[in-house]
Amino acid sequence: MRARPSQEAALRGSVTALAAAALLFPLLGAAPSDAGGSGGGLQSAFASAAAEYHVPQSVLLGVSYLQSRWDSHAGAPSVTGGYGPMHLTDARTALAGAAPHHSDGSEDPRGDSARPALLPTAKLPRTSAIPARLRTLPKAAGLTGLSAKRLRTDPAANVAGGAALLAAAQKELGEPLSSDPADWYGAVARFSGADDTATAAAYANDVYDVLRTGQERHTDAGELVALSAQPGLTPDTAQLRQAGLRTLRASETECPPTVACEWIPAPYKEFGDNDYGNHDLGDRPASSDIDYIVVHDTEGAWEGVLTMVQDPTYVSWQYTLRSTDGHIAQHVKAKDVAWHAGNWYVNAKSIGLEHEGFLAKPDAWYTEAMYRSSARLVTYLAKKHGIPLDRQHILGHDTVPGPTASTIGGMHTDPGPYWDWRHYFELLGRPLVPSAGANGGLVTIRPDYATNRPRYTGCVSAGQACADHGSSAVRLYSGPGESYPLIKDIGLGSAPTTGVNDLSSRVSTGQQYAVAGRDGDWTAIWYLGQKAWFKNPKKSPTAVDAAGRVVTPKDGLKSVPVYGRAYPEASAYPAGVPAQAVSPLPYTLPAGQRYVVGGKVPGEYYYAVAFDEASHRVVVGKDQYYEIQFGHRVAYVRAADVRELASGS
Repeated sequence: MRARPSQEAALRGSVTALAAAALLFPLLGAAPSDAGGSGGGLQSAFASAAAEYHVPQSVLLGVSYLQSRWDSHAGAPSVTGGYGPMHLTDARTALAGAAPHHSDGSEDPRGDSARPALLPTAKLPRTSAIPARLRTLPKAAGLTGLSAKRLRTDPAANVAGGAALLAAAQKELGEPLSSDPADWYGAVARFSGADDTATAAAYANDVYDVLRTGQERHTDAGELVALSAQPGLTPDTAQLRQAGLRTLRASETECPPTVACEWIPAPYKEFGDNDYGNHDLGDRPASSDIDYIVVHDTEGAWEGVLTMVQDPTYVSWQYTLRSTDGHIAQHVKAKDVAWHAGNWYVNAKSIGLEHEGFLAKPDAWYTEAMYRSSARLVTYLAKKHGIPLDRQHILGHDTVPGPTASTIGGMHTDPGPYWDWRHYFELLGRPLVPSAGANGGLVTIRPDYATNRPRYTGCVSAGQACADHGSSAVRLYSGPGESYPLIKDIGLGSAPTTGVNDLSSRVSTGQQYAVAGRDGDWTAIWYLGQKAWFKNPKKSPTAVDAAGRVVTPKDGLKSVPVYGRAYPEASAYPAGVPAQAVSPLPYTLPAGQRYVVGGKVPGEYYYAVAFDEASHRVVVGKDQYYEIQFGHRVAYVRAADVRELASGS
């Protein structure tokens, strides 16, 4: 389809187009009132595209917010090859991982020293058919006559492409190009690219939630964009019946009704010589509490990852989340134990969530749709299983400890420094706010994601600088200044670096630590048995004050051992269940230092080394442990070795 003569003029945001928009849509979201945004190029682009394609401006703004929060990402593609504020997708430029998440490195995803290490190898399968949800940019190019390059790099063109797709979807549904946003529910649902009714509806419901509540924010380009609230807006949801989408197999899933969830089971199956996969049957929470949710990224695209989790020789996790629209697939029941975290104690006490994405590709951004879907799922699971919504229970894979000293170096580091933990906790309904004054004794790490830009290397090749990008992580030094050496992690046995996968000297948003000192713009915390410093200027703080419970060695003890798993004492094991070693990590918690408590737990071990579940046992000991935030990762100390106290005392 060739471009209409008025297209280029519309993209320039002419006065005529803006006036037409005002006449056509008098009740829609207004531009911001302050001078910083009222004449902004992106806000004008939404008005121009709305007028050109006869799409309500508020609908266009709402869809874009759910896709990108109006960010342009400087023309960089998302994890699924989506571009610009409207997340127009082009599979030809989509990113590909070198190796799937659990096939990379030396981590044993099962992490159970009672059986041989499981080191799965798999290649992401190639898919010949490219789904429609990954081909929206070429379609937008055909509808607008604009080049693919311009749709990728010019935010105004990208918005016009999104408007053209919405208008086309509206026409395909046989609906008029109405000025009433309530009449666009079906087109919005189709814009998601989902091929099933539940996901399309969940996406559209999210967009209409944005329309009802309104939004206003500065984009990554510094422009203020606003959408006025329409609290009484009720869309015509019946339109979706005309879309011809499939019905999900959702009856067996464990998901909240606010997300779209599909049952794609991981196999519990015998194969080879007395081997089986790819998870263990259990009876949680009756047999054992579920204490953690572990956030991963896939390092691969949706279709390939789903193929691997259905392979009995590979590994497993409970849920996979799709980036384009937030669709969820469940693979393992919550009662069963998946093999995903690299630490058997954590696996036996956790639920694993894989998010379509890539750790070492800083510009490969996640959609708002996936963040919201993930947050709703985590909120639901946390409430159902009594899991606290904090960083010592909502773990990244990168905060799961190595279970033994020999495993520390091989532990995975996803979702990495580019996962936006601050925004994620806002969506969880637990924003990271100050909880005490300067005498509270703790800090919560909370940099501004967009402006916090520590330098990393190794995203493309060793030593090569990664793209400059916002981050959730803050770097640690051995003194109050960047001229001091980086903090060293003795468990890794190598000098610290700025490598994107090197966690030696790094803290992450939401984590809490005991304050060990202050010096001007620098704050010290207790970290891996050391005093570690990070820059924390008053004008743009990277942490906020907090208070809580901490542990320190009991009086008379110079230090106490630190563990990567909370296993029972040997006398707790019944006949037929081999006692597992309570082996300390190479770290110690010295006298005088304090570490934040995540909770107190009994020593526990789930014995499940055979396919026949009749032999499975949950062993619970008398020894108690505290989970603590020790370094970048959590750890455990025996309750008998420490005393618990208030952080400010």
